[in-house]
Amino acid sequence: MTVRVERSFELPVGRERVWEFIVDPARRAGAVSVVSSFTVHDDRTATWQLDLPVPLVDSTVTVETRDETVREPEYVKFSGRSKVMNVVGEHELVETEGGTRVVNTFVVDGNLPGVERFFQRNLDEEL
Repeated sequence: MTVRVERSFELPVGRERVWEFIVDPARRAGAVSVVSSFTVHDDRTATWQLDLPVPLVDSTVTVETRDETVREPEYVKFSGRSKVMNVVGEHELVETEGGTRVVNTFVVDGNLPGVERFFQRNLDEEL
């Protein structure tokens, strides 16, 4: 099953400051509550260890992530692949009068029941 979730919100800071966070693989991984640990390999790839509270997943899930498209300072598209799911995430930054609008889109394709529902239910808390 595949789920697509899109959320946007505004931050009262400049786009360059938000970009510094979004483009950094360590900061991106550290902001996700189910990432128990991660290893950054270079500026485009990282390995995340996830502790997913879903049925049939009783161990840590390894996800190999890669930045697919980077357009500084406005857009990052990344992919993540594992045995239990594949994910594509997009972060778009739009300058506004008061700061920056962040548009996040995630497509999660779960290979086990409950994976995509977990991300659909919990995305707002993660952001």
